[in-house]
Amino acid sequence: MENEIGTAAGKVWDILSKKGPLSKSQVVKFSGLSNSMVDHAIGWLAREGKMSQVDTPRGKALSVKK
Repeated sequence: MENEIGTAAGKVWDILSKKGPLSKSQVVKFSGLSNSMVDHAIGWLAREGKMSQVDTPRGKALSVKK
């Protein structure tokens, strides 16, 4: 399971790195991952200090720290 979450975290990081801040639902849509797996990936990236949350006109969005 750890490898699967690590792979998902890499995919989420890549999407956010290329597209900029996105909502969680947009990350799910662009990644093709399940809601649960995106949650795991976000947790992985947050634990590594690579994830941040930003305010946008439409609400909160996920972003990566480069």
